[in-house]
Amino acid sequence: MNEDMMTEAERASIAADGTDGLLGKRGKGVFHIHTLGCQMNVHDSERIAGVLEANGYVPATEDQINDNDLDLLVLNTCAVRENAAERMYGTIGRFNRVKLVRPNLQIAVGGCMAQLDRKKIADTAQWVSAVFGTKNIEDLPKLLDQNRATGKAQVQVTEQLRQFPSQLPAARASRISSWVAISVGCNNTCTFCIVPTTRGKEKDRRPGDILDEIRQCVAGGAKEVTLLGQNVNSFGYGIGDRYAFSKLLRACGTIDGLERVRFTSPHPAAFTDDVIAAMAETPNIMHQLHFPLQSGSDRILRAMRRSYRSAKFLDILGRIREAMPDAQISTDIIVGFPGETEEDFQQTMDVVRQARFSSAFTFIYSPRPGTPAAAMEQIPRDVVQDRFDRLVALQEQITEENLATFEGRDVEVMITGKLGKKDTDTHRVTGREKTGVLVHIGVPEGEPVPEIGDFVTVTVTHAGRHNLLADPDVAAGQTYSVRH
Repeated sequence: MNEDMMTEAERASIAADGTDGLLGKRGKGVFHIHTLGCQMNVHDSERIAGVLEANGYVPATEDQINDNDLDLLVLNTCAVRENAAERMYGTIGRFNRVKLVRPNLQIAVGGCMAQLDRKKIADTAQWVSAVFGTKNIEDLPKLLDQNRATGKAQVQVTEQLRQFPSQLPAARASRISSWVAISVGCNNTCTFCIVPTTRGKEKDRRPGDILDEIRQCVAGGAKEVTLLGQNVNSFGYGIGDRYAFSKLLRACGTIDGLERVRFTSPHPAAFTDDVIAAMAETPNIMHQLHFPLQSGSDRILRAMRRSYRSAKFLDILGRIREAMPDAQISTDIIVGFPGETEEDFQQTMDVVRQARFSSAFTFIYSPRPGTPAAAMEQIPRDVVQDRFDRLVALQEQITEENLATFEGRDVEVMITGKLGKKDTDTHRVTGREKTGVLVHIGVPEGEPVPEIGDFVTVTVTHAGRHNLLADPDVAAGQTYSVRH
């Protein structure tokens, strides 16, 4: 589940129905996973679900989640920002309220915070049954068995990667879109980042294994894959092949039935011309790119240990847009990094004006324990908040102007869902066009209603603040066609 969404189970009042301990058709237990954090965490949750199902657990239905009719709650945590840690403890507290009326409920905590802070979690939340790290997902069923046998919390966090999570079974969250990890870990030493501590050094999968997994996804009905890695474009550098990532992208273009390929997140310093060419020349590689800037100030980039400067960043951006004029490029920006002056901030604003990102994930700097930046002099919160607000306002204006350029254009949208309060409301559907922009489509009267996974070519009629609307008038010559 996306980190910005709370399940109905968490909002619902706790139903005091108890449990008789007899699982029957529930297998070893009915489970639900709540995920905080990035796409890698979302993919890890698919692996956690796959491991649990392979060991006899049963995924909860929506009704079971709503009624708290659960035997196991798993929290997959994030450690990137301070508020993520706070959210983790808040969620564990809500889980405990469920356990108070379902005494046999087991609660497991995994992910980056578990890797980082295993002892504190077990000591602080004594109702937790198991704590497991990012590198030992496969151990969760054993830990749950041991907890049931002993009544004591089980903690197992492995520092060394024993096997790629991708070697574990997966319960895919989407039938048509799949995450495929190509590497784990990170070799960079950004002074603000906790990821190398929680995920370890970068390790790449074999290209053949990656392509085999993609083919399996397509055989299972996937039409789109997203390649995942902390730094996807440094794939292969460990064995001295700087062209490995562009070769992988081109190889994706040879897979029958694979309509769309995306990837996240690349590092600007390793974004080379061969990658740009592979994106531009491989038809199923989408012209969508998340390209983290972090700061437009060279002085702050140096303090962050980011191995590029603003001029190089803009130069690469220019080459990308020259090869792919339609490319939609998003970014990450940290506001209020220690030592940032108003002049530094204005340099970031200048780069944002020049780059004209399609969107930006903007973050107020959050000190993470053990990182070099946490020991630096911090900026007053009110100063940072003011800068953050100004940056967001600028980017919102640019995003609106960018979306307005889509009005009147025909776009191809892969349908990912239906809109409306009831399942029977099929008159509006939603999905993403090739460059990742969200499009809500009104189905013209008398036209076929697309299903999830269909492709609709449609005329954009309106631009919103963060998405596009397509309510085509077919009689007036506007486009609406469905491809299965």
